[in-house]
Amino acid sequence: MSPAITLAAGEASQHRPLIITLFAVFVAATLVITVWAGRQTKDAADFYAGGRQFTGFQNGLAVSGDYMSAASFLGIAGAIALFGYDGFLYSIGFLVAWLVALLLVAEPLRNSGRYTMGDVLAYRMRQRPVRTAAGASTIVVSIFYLLAQMAGAGVLVSLLLGITSDGGKIGIVALVGVLMIVYVTIGGMKGTTWVQMVKAVLLIAGAVLLTFLVLMKFDFNISDLLGRAADNSGKGTAFLEPGLKYGATGTTKLDFISLGVALVLGTAGLPHILIRFYTVPTAKAARKSVIWAIGLIGAFYLMTLALGFGAAALIKPGEIIASNKAGNTAAPLLALHLGGVDSNWGAILLATISAVAFATILAVVAGLTLASSSSFAHDIYANVIKKGTATEKQELGAARWATVGIGAVSIVLGALARDLNVAGLVALAFAVAASANLPTILYSLFWKRFTTSGALWSIYGGLVTAVGLVLFSPVVSGKPTSMFPDVDFHWFPLENPGLISIPVGFLLGVVGTLLSKETPDAGKYAELEVRSLTGTGAH
Repeated sequence: MSPAITLAAGEASQHRPLIITLFAVFVAATLVITVWAGRQTKDAADFYAGGRQFTGFQNGLAVSGDYMSAASFLGIAGAIALFGYDGFLYSIGFLVAWLVALLLVAEPLRNSGRYTMGDVLAYRMRQRPVRTAAGASTIVVSIFYLLAQMAGAGVLVSLLLGITSDGGKIGIVALVGVLMIVYVTIGGMKGTTWVQMVKAVLLIAGAVLLTFLVLMKFDFNISDLLGRAADNSGKGTAFLEPGLKYGATGTTKLDFISLGVALVLGTAGLPHILIRFYTVPTAKAARKSVIWAIGLIGAFYLMTLALGFGAAALIKPGEIIASNKAGNTAAPLLALHLGGVDSNWGAILLATISAVAFATILAVVAGLTLASSSSFAHDIYANVIKKGTATEKQELGAARWATVGIGAVSIVLGALARDLNVAGLVALAFAVAASANLPTILYSLFWKRFTTSGALWSIYGGLVTAVGLVLFSPVVSGKPTSMFPDVDFHWFPLENPGLISIPVGFLLGVVGTLLSKETPDAGKYAELEVRSLTGTGAH
């Protein structure tokens, strides 16, 4: 174990009461919010959409809280600290993606649906098959995203509490899983939204504090910061140029293109982001919430530059890798170094920033779990299994049981993924969302000829292609940083499947439509078009 990590663990153990108190205060505060919101949750509209009572600013804050996940705070800072310029590409991709969501999806989706993505598809197509497909896709995408959050939680709390055993790390992942089940089953969308707003404020404040301290360390001279980062990285000027991670070979260049396509197109297909547009009363408020989110998220991603390059300038890369192979602990270690490795301030800053990161994880997993359990209950249980005869009480009961099931699956998979870079894991979720969900949403909203067969081909084809390529990629096997490093059954060379699976999803939607003998309902499409553009008849 490197000196910095030993000191981090030592400082953490000396100040364990402080660390545990900070964590306990946040968890207790969010549980109070959740219980309060649970008492306000009286019907399905409250549980799924928070009663549609949130303003554009409140929802924008919650959306940014939902989006700025452990991947943003821990994964991107680690990627920049280890790979310099190429690590920052994650920040650019995550931010640019919001323009696609704003221009193509936010307002039409808010106007057309009620609670889930399946509502939009079912409006002009056969209900049962498309709702089943939409529900399956939502659950798979959410579980991929949950993996990243669980992995981040295990790494973070292990560093703070000095836990080195695999059993201890798995126990932490299980604790996060139990907390998220409680948040969603009791608080629904109202509780989750308030937790996300609180967490967004904390995360932005934490990033501002670290950015200020990093710049102050270099007399607010960014050139000095970048120069020190390049020297300290051992890579010299190459650290500040493209190609360190995505440029050594033709394959890594393709991997970069694949990553970029997945990030830019994935946001508009992420279920836990899409359902946030239903929590506002009007299309105008939906648009305003996206604009607020872009501003908040843009400011945050600019600050990831200071976090990542600050960690590269002040901590040796070997020390970051010794703590976590994928670099996920770079931001907490930066806090320790800024406060002083052997000082009380260092321990306090480490504990505070780690508590903020833990808050980030809890809020995002609650949003993800709510999206997947809502889709199961509303699309699969109420409309497919019960064929529209389920009462609101039965539907909400199904949502709560689905939350427990999805939480259990996430705990198991999160334990397996604990050594992978969380930003990379989230990029996989983006690729799956862009392959299965985005083509179907866009075709449903904008293509008159689109049919149920096209939707099924697109969702299932994109989903199977993306997940299949991930299973046989270096993410799962064949490399020291893989999920299963001791075996090798990969044959797909890229770490992100987006370059192949996204075009496949779009193409299959066209092929399935053209091959089907189904005649689209022109009247229904005209109704959907008017509704999506004007909001007339929207719930």
